[in-house]
Amino acid sequence: MSQLANTAISVLDLAPIRQGGSAAETFRNSVSLAQKAEQLGYTRYWLAEHHNIAGIASAATAVLIGYVAGQTTTIRVGSGGIMLPNHPPLVIAEQFGTLETLYPGRIDLGLGRAPGSDGATMQAMRRNAQAGVDDFPQLLNELRSYLADADPQQRVKAVPGQGTHVPIWLLGSSGYSAQLAAKLGLPFAFAAQFAPGYLFEALRLYRDNFRPSEHLDKPHAMVGLPVIAAESDAMAHYLATTSQQKFLSLIRGKPTQSQPPVEQMDWTPMERSQVSQFLGAAIIGGPATVKAELEAFQARTGADELMINSDFYDHADRLRSYEIVADVVRSPLN
Repeated sequence: MSQLANTAISVLDLAPIRQGGSAAETFRNSVSLAQKAEQLGYTRYWLAEHHNIAGIASAATAVLIGYVAGQTTTIRVGSGGIMLPNHPPLVIAEQFGTLETLYPGRIDLGLGRAPGSDGATMQAMRRNAQAGVDDFPQLLNELRSYLADADPQQRVKAVPGQGTHVPIWLLGSSGYSAQLAAKLGLPFAFAAQFAPGYLFEALRLYRDNFRPSEHLDKPHAMVGLPVIAAESDAMAHYLATTSQQKFLSLIRGKPTQSQPPVEQMDWTPMERSQVSQFLGAAIIGGPATVKAELEAFQARTGADELMINSDFYDHADRLRSYEIVADVVRSPLN
C-alpha cells in the first residue's frame, strides 16, 4: 500500500524574481503561496538564503520568514536553509530566537554549509573561503548553545534566543551533513531539487549512522524535489520550460530570472544533459502522472517528508500546481 498519503508535504520557496517582475512582487507572491499552502494542509514553508543572484529575492532570509509567518497562522515557517558559515552563530540565534518568540511553535532553522553565492560575494560578506570546511561542527555547537537553556557559567547569551529551543535541521546535497545529522540525532533534509545524484547514498548514511537524541528517537529524512503539476502532461511539460531555462541560464552564466515558458528549448545536447542532471528528480505532469511518480519516489526514498519546489513564470500556475499536489497526495484518483 502506498505510504504517500501518510507522508508530510511541505513547500520550498526560492523567492523567484521573474523577467519583468520585481522583488516586491515576489514577496507578495510568497505570502500568497504560503497562505494557500496553509489552507491546503502543507506542513512547513521554507525559504533559502542566496546572495547576488538576480532571480532570487530571499537574501535577507530571516526578515522574509518573519514577513511570511506574520501573515499566516498555523503553517511552520523556516529556512531551507541559512548558510551558517556566512554569519556569527550568535546573530542567527538572536534572529531565530526573535522569530520563535514572535511566532511560538512555528519556526524551523534549517542550516547549510554552502556560501549561497559566488566568490566575490563571499568576500563582500567577509566570509573566509575555507569557512564551513572544517569548522561547521563548532559553529553548529555554538549556535545550539545559544538556543538551549542557559548555562550558569555562560558569559554570552542570545536575547532573545536562549531557551527557545528552535528546531534545527541539517541540509545538504552530499554525505557530510547526512552523517553529522545522524551523529547528533537531528532531522536531515536532502536537496534533490537541484542535486539529486547523491540522494540515496546520503539517506543510507543518515539512517545507518543515526543516534537517538533528545530531539529524535529515530531518523527523520526530508527530501526536496521539483514538481511541475498542471491539468495535463503536455501543459506541465510546457510550463516546465521555465525552470529548464533557469538552469540553462545558470550553466551559461547569464541572469536567472524566471522566463516565460516556450514551445521549444534552444539548447545544445550537452546543455540539455546538464540541465537534466540538475532536474533529475523532477516530477512533471498532470494529476495522474504526478500522483504515480510521487508514490514511486516516496517508495524509493522512504522519505518521511517531501518538500516541493515549483518554479513557474505565472503565479496562478504555481498556486494551481501546489493544489494538484495536495489533492493527489491526500485523495485517490477516480
